[in-house]
Amino acid sequence: MVFSSSIFLLYFLPAFLIIYFIIPKKLKNSFALIASIVFYAWGAPDFIFIVLGSIIIDFYLVKVMNESTGKKKILLVTTSVLLNVGLLAYFKYANFFVENINEILAAVGMHRLKWTAVALPIGISFFTFQKMTYAVDVYRGVYHPLKKPADFALYILMFPQLIAGPIVRFNEIANQIEDRSWNENNNNRLTGFFRFTVGLAKKVLIANVLGEQVDMIFGTGQMEFNTLTAWVGITAYAFQIYFDFSGYSDMAIGIGRMIGFDFPENFNNPYISQSISEFWRRWHITLGRWMRDYLYIPLGGNRVSTKRLYFNLWVVFLISGLWHGAAWNFVIWGAFHGLFLVMDKLFLLKFYKKIGKIPSIVITFFITLVGWVLFRVESMTQAGDYFHNMFAADFKYDGHYFDTKFWFIMAVAFFFSFFGGFKKIEKWQMKLYEKNKNAATLVLFFLIAVLLFIISLGYITSSGFNPFIYFRF
Repeated sequence: MVFSSSIFLLYFLPAFLIIYFIIPKKLKNSFALIASIVFYAWGAPDFIFIVLGSIIIDFYLVKVMNESTGKKKILLVTTSVLLNVGLLAYFKYANFFVENINEILAAVGMHRLKWTAVALPIGISFFTFQKMTYAVDVYRGVYHPLKKPADFALYILMFPQLIAGPIVRFNEIANQIEDRSWNENNNNRLTGFFRFTVGLAKKVLIANVLGEQVDMIFGTGQMEFNTLTAWVGITAYAFQIYFDFSGYSDMAIGIGRMIGFDFPENFNNPYISQSISEFWRRWHITLGRWMRDYLYIPLGGNRVSTKRLYFNLWVVFLISGLWHGAAWNFVIWGAFHGLFLVMDKLFLLKFYKKIGKIPSIVITFFITLVGWVLFRVESMTQAGDYFHNMFAADFKYDGHYFDTKFWFIMAVAFFFSFFGGFKKIEKWQMKLYEKNKNAATLVLFFLIAVLLFIISLGYITSSGFNPFIYFRF
């Protein structure tokens, strides 16, 4: 079940909200947990017991760890982290590992290993990271552990942010899990609904429309298209993944706000970035902060030699690439971004400062587009073919036709991707998403939200194309 499906929009979400709003305060967490279990089991019934089992084990491991000292405490937090890394490694990377071993064995004339492919649990990359933050935050004394395993299960399985983030760190919402009655009010419910419908419209009306053409281009046999089509395709994909991913984050933040949770922002106009370093401060913000606080800083952060700092940056982004998917193209995509982060520190930031804002944005967007090719393809062979078409200067007619609707949505996507480049617009956009609106603004927001909801629902019911990009993650 995904947010942009009819069953979620017409049945699950309305039923959940109605019941949640009318039941007593003491039952809200229990009901939210039950609903989240149903939500997850709907899409992955074979894995729900594995996920619940790992949550219970983690809860009691951390509980005992919090009551321990010295080496025992270190051993227990290490055990918790390794269990989660192991869970992620097995379900997400076992197939990748065996495939590569078999390629090596075949190359030297040996028999391939027999292996039954492991299915990928939905959202595993997100909830394993959140489970690790719980153990590490409690170990560091950032926040006390939760008293009830059901509350911990709610933190991990909470359906708004379960399958596509944002990655919510334990210390950010621990107090809200225990009591959020102060945050449950009509202002938050209405602004939350508005935020949800904005995300729904971004996903359905922009990302899905562009995604249809992107799939057609990348699905072309032997990459048989010209240079113009190649650039249109990757630009459309850049907008697709941005509006899809940020749309899901908006929907998660909106649902969370409606039920009293304040989830962290996950995107801030990433395509107006003037360097790759800035891009990663604006794109998937919660992943970047997680990598910084739980990986980069423990590796030494900025307190190491220059060479070690560059090495740490590259390691972090290699891991980030692998986190996104179990394939070499993701690893190389991570290395690609790591390379430009190092180059930023070496000389690019100084160069960007000299050439000014707009040229820096153009160059950074170009670098990002090249990277998105690596992210979107299914193999490095396909990447090589796509790059060849991008830079071959071949403008012969290739049979691809882009209709008026596609170009209109491309223009809309372009506008909303770059209009934040003006400081006043960016400040206005941030203010738009704030809470605590006056009565007149709330009425206006509600009317806009209803309109966006109806239009988006109409598109969903009339179109059979509604991809779930994050299943690969």
